[in-house]
Amino acid sequence: MSGHSKWHNIQGRKNAQDAKRGKIFQKLAHDLYVAAKAGGADPEMNASLRLVVEKAKSANMPKDNIQRALDKASGAGGQKFEEVTYEGYGTAGVAILVETSTDNINRTVSSIRNSFKHFGGALGTTGSVAFQFDRKGYLAINRTDFPDLDEDTVLEAALEAGAEDVQTQDEVFEIYTTPADFQTVEAALTADGYVFEEAEVTMIAQNPAEISDDDRDKLDKLVDELEENEDVLAVYTTAD
Repeated sequence: MSGHSKWHNIQGRKNAQDAKRGKIFQKLAHDLYVAAKAGGADPEMNASLRLVVEKAKSANMPKDNIQRALDKASGAGGQKFEEVTYEGYGTAGVAILVETSTDNINRTVSSIRNSFKHFGGALGTTGSVAFQFDRKGYLAINRTDFPDLDEDTVLEAALEAGAEDVQTQDEVFEIYTTPADFQTVEAALTADGYVFEEAEVTMIAQNPAEISDDDRDKLDKLVDELEENEDVLAVYTTAD
């Protein structure tokens, strides 16, 4: 994990998306879905879900949108969804993972394949790029919220809670966990009074690659189109 900043990528995407209300809601819907799938759809019994619900309400996400994401995760309403991950390459050979939840695989794969082709990419086979990512729990503590907090204190608290690694950035402390330990670490640090800017189980590129501004623009357009697909939960790339 050394040297890689998940926060750098989050901020880069946020800067481009903050003006797009639909993007914000889609990210929240994804986080609601993932949290509900992992720990149940009752916020009172699921600390991770409770955090995301609070963030969704703060962003003025409609209650219907919140409930729809929870229903999708719990299977309420009788709809059957399959979770399918698609793999491919974008501009400059950047590896891309696309996580989906769909009730119509044929519709979803056709749409995703067209998006890749539209921006010069190509959909690959299962396993073609997944090995370039690791699934990790990720927690970010905004240093502005804790101006007197030092790296050693966070490191000690996080490791005692079961975290794998802590990285210090200018704006945040980044805490990484195994997926299995994520909720335990989050709960322990929350009990200690920490508040998280980001808290999720996500995919981390093992070797993030720098690409040119032109390639970045093409990649961002592909990611934007993929994220506009209602079946897409999340898009991950190996671009730094």
